[in-house]
Amino acid sequence: MTAELPFLPFSRPTIDEDTIAAVGDVLRSGWITTGPKNQAFEAQLSEYFGGRPVRTFNSGTCTMEIALRIAGVGPGDEVITTPITWPATSAVILEVGATPVFADIDERTRNIDLDKLEAAITPRTRAIIPVFLSGLPVDMDRLYAIAEKYKLRVVEDAAQAIGSTWKGKRIGAIGDLVSFSFQVNKNITTVEGGCLVMNTPEEARLAEKYRLQGVTRSGVDGIDVDVLGGKYNMSDVNAAIGLRQLARLEEFNAHREKIARHYFQCFGPDFEANTGAQLPIQAFGSSNWHLFQIILPDHGPGTRAEFMTRMQKEYNIGTGYHYAAVHLFTLYRERGFKDGQFPVAEKIGRLTVTLPMFNTMTLGDVERVVAAVNGILAK
Repeated sequence: MTAELPFLPFSRPTIDEDTIAAVGDVLRSGWITTGPKNQAFEAQLSEYFGGRPVRTFNSGTCTMEIALRIAGVGPGDEVITTPITWPATSAVILEVGATPVFADIDERTRNIDLDKLEAAITPRTRAIIPVFLSGLPVDMDRLYAIAEKYKLRVVEDAAQAIGSTWKGKRIGAIGDLVSFSFQVNKNITTVEGGCLVMNTPEEARLAEKYRLQGVTRSGVDGIDVDVLGGKYNMSDVNAAIGLRQLARLEEFNAHREKIARHYFQCFGPDFEANTGAQLPIQAFGSSNWHLFQIILPDHGPGTRAEFMTRMQKEYNIGTGYHYAAVHLFTLYRERGFKDGQFPVAEKIGRLTVTLPMFNTMTLGDVERVVAAVNGILAK
């Protein structure tokens, strides 16, 4: 009977009629590439992040690459990151010619283990890219103490963490170089896009060069290029969406917290003991609840695929997984990484499942998901 209910996806964007109208206004304006809407979006983001310089881009991937370039990272350097992330996080290290170094993760937070991170530092280490998985920050005090001790730059992969906080301070309002994504399944979206929060106007000007083919304009017809840049600018169409989304961020995140609390209530205090599965930590007050993930009990190589298939076929519920262990991809095996190097990440990468979590989800949807999870794990 449950398979006859409407399909429940694990993520769904929230686009209202005002946003659709705003996009129409941009299309009718005749200025649809980077322009006044983008400038307004950057200004509002800067205000949100405590007045720090912010520049927008066409993805949350190029933001990390540009951050590494701003930090002076290049060939011969090492950058430490986590194996549990989207492939972009480590790919940008390769893009700038540096060497990715992985450190295993903490089993409960599923973020990079800062003890193992510090142990991985060598004289060639130039930067750290921590990932705030599901919107949960790492221990920022410890992270920046390590960075200061070894004189390292930090590029925060905060793709999932807009609205998350550390000790009451917004991620992005503190820290070094902070990268956010506005891809379609994030808490707020520009369809595709991202932004980079920086420290100084000089870093922001350099980011602008990297964003648009290294170009600097002056006067009526002056142009120069002094760095090798790409084509990473955000259009005003995307920025118009972002402006409407940013205005609703607090509303969206408050609802996601309500959904997360209901998940914990419905699963109950005995869920882990009864099933062998693992819930996320109850990080209320710091996480923006971008994702709600469980770790399945380990019943062998087919565990997750069977679970996800049954969730869809028997209950008509979509799931995802975030993420597979990056170091086991062919690209990294060819660079010498192998099974067994990061056992916690490999376990989590094989057994993690992302349950539905989005801005318009209802409490009834949560109850439906929990009933389905319990129904499968009980068998």
